[in-house]
Amino acid sequence: MTAQTFASEQAAVPAEAQDTHAHVDPAAQVFAADKTIPVQTRSERPHSYDPADFGAPTGREVNWKHTPVAQLAGLLTDEPGDDSALSIDLDAVEAFLVSEDPDAYGQFFRPEDLPSALAWKHARRGLHLRVEKDDEIDAPIVLRIDGTDAGKRGFGQILIEAMPNSRATVVLDHHGAAQYAQNVEIIARDGSRLTVVTVQRWDDEAIHAASHQARVDRDASLTHFVVSFGGGVVRVNPNVELAGAGSEARLYGLSYADAGQHLESQVYLHHKGAHTTGDVLYKGALQGESAHSVWIGDVLIGPDATGTDSYEANRNLVLTEGARADSIPNLEIETGDILGAGHASATGRFDDEQLFYLQARGITEEEARRLVVLGFLSDIVQRLGMPSLEEELLAAIESELAAVNA
Repeated sequence: MTAQTFASEQAAVPAEAQDTHAHVDPAAQVFAADKTIPVQTRSERPHSYDPADFGAPTGREVNWKHTPVAQLAGLLTDEPGDDSALSIDLDAVEAFLVSEDPDAYGQFFRPEDLPSALAWKHARRGLHLRVEKDDEIDAPIVLRIDGTDAGKRGFGQILIEAMPNSRATVVLDHHGAAQYAQNVEIIARDGSRLTVVTVQRWDDEAIHAASHQARVDRDASLTHFVVSFGGGVVRVNPNVELAGAGSEARLYGLSYADAGQHLESQVYLHHKGAHTTGDVLYKGALQGESAHSVWIGDVLIGPDATGTDSYEANRNLVLTEGARADSIPNLEIETGDILGAGHASATGRFDDEQLFYLQARGITEEEARRLVVLGFLSDIVQRLGMPSLEEELLAAIESELAAVNA
C-alpha cells in the first residue's frame, strides 16, 4: 500500500491514543506529515466513495489476507458493469418500491473496500424497498436475483428501510452465475422490527462480493442472516451499528463449503448507544479438497454504550480431509459499565462420543453422521422463522451430506 492511499481522508490521531490499544489493524494506514500511524481498530479503517482511494488489494492486507484475491479480479477493475449480467424479479416487491431518489442512499453506507466503492460508483440507484410507518408485513418480501452469465460483471445497490414501528422480513435470494459486487444499505428506524436474509445459492462459477451496512435506531431491532451454500467465491460482510438506545441486533450465519468453494464473512457489530444488545452466531460445515470458509468477527463497545450485553461466536464442523476454516473473533470494550460481553470460536471434526452413542443404539455410522450435522446446522435454520425457506435449506443440507456419503 502506498503513502498516497487514502490520502484524501487523512485524520489526526491524538498522541495519547496512539499507544493505548492492544490490537493494531494494518488493513489500512493513516498518514500524517512524515509519520506513519497504524490504524488501531476496525472502526478506524478509512472509507471512501471514490474507488481511486483504495489501492488494489494484494492479499497481504488484514481484510484481504484470507481471500483469494486473484479470483475477484473482475470486481476490482474500475470499469462499468454489464446491465444484462443480472436479472432481478421486481414483481414480488413492487408494493414496497420507492420512486427513484438518489439522495436517499448513503444515510449510513460508506464503502470500506474497493468492490463496495466500485458498486457505489457504477450501480444504478433505484432499488429502494421501504416498509411504511406502523405497517406489519407478515409474508416475507422476497427479491430474487439471478446471474445470467458467469463471464459478465454486474454492480448492485439496494436500500432497505423500515420506518418507525414497522415490522417486516426481506429476503435477497441469489441464483445463477455472474461476477456481482453488491452494496446493501439497511436502516431500521425507531421501534421497528426488521429481518434481512441474504441467501447465496449461486452456481459454482459465480463470484459474489457484498457489503451490508446497517444502522439500528432507538428501541429498534435487526435480525440479519447470511446463508451461503453456492458460489465459487462468496464474500458477504455485514456491518451493523446499534446507534439508538435500547436497540438490538442478532446476526446469524450458515455456510456449507464444498470442494473448491470459498465462503467468507467479516462481521462488524458496533455498540454505540446505551443499553444495546448484540448476539452473533455463525456456523459452517466444510467438505472436500480446498473447501475454505473464513469468519472474522469484530465487536466494538463504544464509550457511550453503557449497559451493553453482547456475545459473538463462530462454530465450524470439518467433515473431510483437505478442508480449512479460518475463524478470528475480536472484542474491544471502551467502557467499564456493561452487563456482559464475550466471544468464542471453535473448529473441529465429528464428536466421536456422539457417534458412538448413536451407533450403540443401532444407528448406522452414515445415519449417525447425518444426524450430527443436521443437529449442528439446524440451530441456525430454525431461527429463520420461515417454514418454506427452512425446508429448502434443510433439503440442501441433506443433498450436501448425500454427496459426502457417496
